[in-house]
Amino acid sequence: MGPLGPNSIWARDQVLKIGIAVILVLVALLACMLVLNRPRIITIDSAVPDNFPGDRFSHEVFEDLLHSYVDGAGDVDYENWHKNLADRQSLDSYLAAVSRFSPESTPDRFETRQNELAYWLYAYNAYVIKGILDRWPLDSVTSVKAPVEIVKGLGFFYQLRFVFGNETYSLYAVENDIIRARYRDARIHFVLNCGSESCPVLRPELPTGDELESFLKQTAVDFVSDERNVCIDHDSMELVLSAIFKWFRKDFVNDLRRRGLPSDRGLIDYVESVAPEPLKRQLAMAADYTVVFSEYDWTVNQAKPAEPSSSVTSPPDRQSPCRL
Repeated sequence: MGPLGPNSIWARDQVLKIGIAVILVLVALLACMLVLNRPRIITIDSAVPDNFPGDRFSHEVFEDLLHSYVDGAGDVDYENWHKNLADRQSLDSYLAAVSRFSPESTPDRFETRQNELAYWLYAYNAYVIKGILDRWPLDSVTSVKAPVEIVKGLGFFYQLRFVFGNETYSLYAVENDIIRARYRDARIHFVLNCGSESCPVLRPELPTGDELESFLKQTAVDFVSDERNVCIDHDSMELVLSAIFKWFRKDFVNDLRRRGLPSDRGLIDYVESVAPEPLKRQLAMAADYTVVFSEYDWTVNQAKPAEPSSSVTSPPDRQSPCRL
């Protein structure tokens, strides 16, 4: 019978059959997931803003709305924005322009690379706000579930598809396949706002052109200066960083290398490279501390009601900055 007896041949055939059956089941499950999680395209039923320029892209309408609804802490008053139909329609008119024009479909409107990047950053943030307002009240963007939610945020950031210059993209694709892949600037992680408490703060100013560079520099300084994002715990000898640094560690280290800066200490070197002097001195004292990452808070970044005036100062509602 040769080296394989009848029992061995039978066992081999059974293993092969089981393997084929497992593959078929996995393929069927994948096909089912793709059907159930098919894209949900969000279209904008509105006209482009009146007097929208014919030779460039204007963010003026969106900027005015942000000045009305973003508070000093960078949170959004979704509650009152949702109540104001006229301002929701104004957001839709801005997104109508986003849907019609883009650096890909109408490149003549975007004279510089900075203007292109500004478009993608601000349009991303505007669609996040749109996605929340359309579902308000909403506790978290992660509450927008795909039928088969295998990863947190799949429904909001991947299944929902939005129109940019007559092409549909998920927010995941805009962030990773366009903004990160094309522009390779780690500071974009301090501007993109995912509608959650642990996201970078939302800013009402929307600079373009040459002004974008100074804007990005300031967002980096402000992000690392916020103890919710970078906190030095001398008692525990820990450097507590935002989870954003963990998720996009490669972007930050590569940014250092492109700038010709030391990167042996990885994220510590990056934070130090953008930190103001007081924080740099603190980082020098924490050179040997363990780097840990805080838990990401996906609670929607709804503006908090103003505290009633009182002669007694109440403690802040937020957790201790270095609490994981």
